[in-house]
Amino acid sequence: MVVCPTQAILIGDLNDQSSYVAQIVNREPVNVRRPEKETLPKLFYKGAHQTTLDPLAARRPPGGLFMWSEQQQSPEHVVSGNPTYNNSSAAALLSYDVAHSIPWDWRVSLYTWTKGIAAGVYLVAALLVLFGFLRADSALWLWVAPIGSGTFLAITGGLLIWDLEHPERFYMIFTRPQWRSWLVKGAFIIAGYSIVLALHFIGSWAGSRLLQSWLLIPGIPLSILTAIYTAYLFAQAKARDLWQNPLLPLHLLVQALLLGAATLVLPTIWYWPEASDGMFWILAITLPIHLLCVIGEITLTHPTAHARVAAYEMVRGRYWKPFWLGLALTLFAVVFLWLALLENLRIIGYFNGLPALAVPAVAMGLLFHEHAYVQAGQSVPLA
Repeated sequence: MVVCPTQAILIGDLNDQSSYVAQIVNREPVNVRRPEKETLPKLFYKGAHQTTLDPLAARRPPGGLFMWSEQQQSPEHVVSGNPTYNNSSAAALLSYDVAHSIPWDWRVSLYTWTKGIAAGVYLVAALLVLFGFLRADSALWLWVAPIGSGTFLAITGGLLIWDLEHPERFYMIFTRPQWRSWLVKGAFIIAGYSIVLALHFIGSWAGSRLLQSWLLIPGIPLSILTAIYTAYLFAQAKARDLWQNPLLPLHLLVQALLLGAATLVLPTIWYWPEASDGMFWILAITLPIHLLCVIGEITLTHPTAHARVAAYEMVRGRYWKPFWLGLALTLFAVVFLWLALLENLRIIGYFNGLPALAVPAVAMGLLFHEHAYVQAGQSVPLA
C-alpha cells in the first residue's frame, strides 16, 4: 500500500517477514513511544529524536501562543507541551500542534459520583443490619436501600450509555462482550447488582423478610465491586499515569461508604435514631481516610512526568477550582461531623443542625473532587 510517495510514512504487515516494513523494523534502529507501558505498539519511528517522541519534552508556550498556531487551553481540551518546565536537555519549545477534546467529559465525572451513591446506600444499610445497629424489618433496610440505590444505579447506567460513542449499540456489550475490557466487566457487575436490588424490592413488596437477608450474600460483594471496578477501568488506560494508583480501589470503596452514609444520615436521625450511632461512625472514619488519600495524592512525589503534570493540572492548573473547592468542603465536613459525633456521644453540647450542615458539604466536596481527578488524569498529551 502506497501512503506517501516519498516514503515518509510506510504501512505494511509485520507478520510477513518479506515485507518492506518488516525488514526495516527488524534490521534498522527504530523507536516507539513509551515502551515501558508494555502495550506492544505497532507504530515505529526511524531516526526520530527523543524530544519528538515525548510529548512532555517540549515546553508549552505561555498563553497558548505557538509560533505557527494559537491553541485552545480550556478544561475541555488536551493541551500540548509541558506546562511546568522543559523535560529535556534539548530545551525544546513547542512551535505547533492542534488541540484535541478530552475523551471523557463531565458525564464520566458525574458517573463516578452517582455510582458511589448507588453502591454506598445499599452497602451502608447492609452493614448497619449486620452489626446490629438497624433492625432487619426497618423501612430503611426494606425500602430506602433498594429504592435509593436502584435510582442512582439507573442514573449511572444512563450516563454510561450516553457517554458511548454509539449509544444505540450499548446492547452489544452484553451480546458481544470483550472480556478483557473492564467496561464490559463493569456492565455485568452493574447488571448483577441491579438484579439483587430488584429482588430486594420485590421481597419487601411481597412482605418477605428472609429473602433480603439471603440477598446479603451476593449483595455486599456486588455493591463493593460496583464501587471499585472503575479503578480497574481507569488502570486499563495505561498511558494515564495518575490513574495507575494501586490504592485507587480502596479509595473508591471509602468514597462509596462516605456517599452512602451522607445520603442516609439525615433520614436515619429523623426516623431511625437507633442507627444514628453506626451512621456517625461510618462518616467519622471514612471522611478522614478520604482526606488522607487526597492529601497523599498531591504531596507525595509522582514517579513519572505524566503523573506529575496531571497532578499539576489538578492542583494548580486548569482544574484547581473544583479540586480546592472539593477539598475545602471536605475539611468543613470533617470538622462538623466530628463535632456532631462528640455531641451524639454526649461529650460536648452543641446544636442539632450539625449533620444538616455537613451532609451537603460531603456530597458536593466529593463531586468536585471526582471531576478534578477524572479530568486531570486525561489532560496530559500523549503525542
